[in-house]
Amino acid sequence: MALMFLNGDGMRGGRAHHTIAGAAFLGERRTAPRYRFYSVGDEFPALYPSAAGGGRILGELYDVPMDKLRALLAAEPPQLELSIIELEGGELSFAMVLRRSEHDRGGHADITRYGGWRAYRSRGAAPGGA
Repeated sequence: MALMFLNGDGMRGGRAHHTIAGAAFLGERRTAPRYRFYSVGDEFPALYPSAAGGGRILGELYDVPMDKLRALLAAEPPQLELSIIELEGGELSFAMVLRRSEHDRGGHADITRYGGWRAYRSRGAAPGGA
């Protein structure tokens, strides 16, 4: 079992959630304010570590069996990689983050001010969390 923080389509109701169906949902969590949040091609979100100016990004925490984690990772876009992140309160978890080379390439919209993927996708909601 592995703690996995999801902040995009792997969350409940998302198109990739089926890959972890049945994994124990531990509730909503926010990241420690150490990450910027990007929209990659307006298709999926990506966390990226930031030394300054990070936001508290909302997502969902799951206790995922290894076979389901493998299925989830296989569905992730190539611009992302598995990493360990810090959640609010100091808890550590696995999460997908933007690859450094992809970040350095640039061109991704910084959506940190929305505080989460769902808030960004709705765009009518008031920004928050940054």
